[in-house]
Amino acid sequence: MAPDGEVSAAIERIYREQSRRVFATLVRLLGDFDAAEEALHEAFAAAIAQWPEEGIPANPAAWLVSTGRFRAIDSMRRMARFERSPGALDAALAPEWNVEEIDEKMFRDDQLRLIFTCCHPALPPATRVAMTLREICGLTTEEVASALLSTPPAVAQRIVRGKTKIREERIPYRVPSRGELPERLDSVLSVLYLVFNEGYSASRGASAVRKGLTATAIHLTRTLVSLLSDPEAIGLLALMLLHDSRRDARTDAEGDLVLLDQQDRALWDRVKIAEGESLARRALAATAVGPYAIQAAIAALHATAPSASGTNWTEAVRLYDLLMRAAPSPVTELNRAVAIAMRDTPEAGLLQIDAILARGELRDYHLAHAARADLCRRIGRVEDARASYQHALALAAQEPERRFLERRLRELRPPAEKNV
Repeated sequence: MAPDGEVSAAIERIYREQSRRVFATLVRLLGDFDAAEEALHEAFAAAIAQWPEEGIPANPAAWLVSTGRFRAIDSMRRMARFERSPGALDAALAPEWNVEEIDEKMFRDDQLRLIFTCCHPALPPATRVAMTLREICGLTTEEVASALLSTPPAVAQRIVRGKTKIREERIPYRVPSRGELPERLDSVLSVLYLVFNEGYSASRGASAVRKGLTATAIHLTRTLVSLLSDPEAIGLLALMLLHDSRRDARTDAEGDLVLLDQQDRALWDRVKIAEGESLARRALAATAVGPYAIQAAIAALHATAPSASGTNWTEAVRLYDLLMRAAPSPVTELNRAVAIAMRDTPEAGLLQIDAILARGELRDYHLAHAARADLCRRIGRVEDARASYQHALALAAQEPERRFLERRLRELRPPAEKNV
């Protein structure tokens, strides 16, 4: 029998890695989000109480599903009146199965069912994103708010309203038919991209990267591609793989950020790059090329370049021009400005960034101020660089980014030396 400390560590790891998969299956079995959430917590409470004595089950996730389901049924039976979706107890009792019947395919299918439920067209777009990040990926309300540039109370309200609508309108918990898939795909892809981005560069917290989220996003996107060979789904999978190929080089041994031009490219995952390139070519060969395919093409430029200076920045700017026509956004415009700075001069890129900030669109986006600070630093405008780094630092919530910005500030020439 493992010592209690080892069991506790194992439970924490299983919670991080498996809890949302367990939750998705409990939603299917119980027919209600809130009941599934309660059952999930009951199951982990039971694990904490029982596993130190009984040992960790061979299939922990299946044990948690079974325990959570039966505890939920017992709770429903004891309640004289309860506010659940109609037929909740019947839905919970209907499936007859045992722990051995819960396999990897069931977990995968349940996650897909849950994401299509959270992204149902009957829900407002902002609610779809918030619910998927909260219910599928397990982000806290504060983390979802940060990812969506919103406030925790607003996000919490969206999620409550979304659950209510799903329950009251009996939105089906299933993967759409092939005929329904295309019209449902756009919102799902946008949600998956947000999930990946939260994992690739966490909005807050002690770590720059949350590998579980990137792996979940890649897995779900790959599954979608297998269900529907859509060019944009293929493009998104390519984009994720190309970005994720650089993951091990993006931070050092202390967890501090390493910028693209300083990364050890020998650490990049060449298998992911090769697959990402191949998928990007497939997506770009489509009759209509969408934003994810174009972004994948940009990522492929970076992934295959021998160095930052050896990147084809002329082609990068051209692709950003295409992306601005396909899906214009201030963040895309910011990235284009950085590419212009690399293709032409830092001054040229700085003009573009200043114009974006003057419009007020990215005034609360720390990366815009960090990009401005870097260009000011490169052309010797030390005080402007200092002010922009300080502005970025005031907005940044991720600890590795904060440490990077603080280091940049220390590296600038002190104010007393500016006229020396």
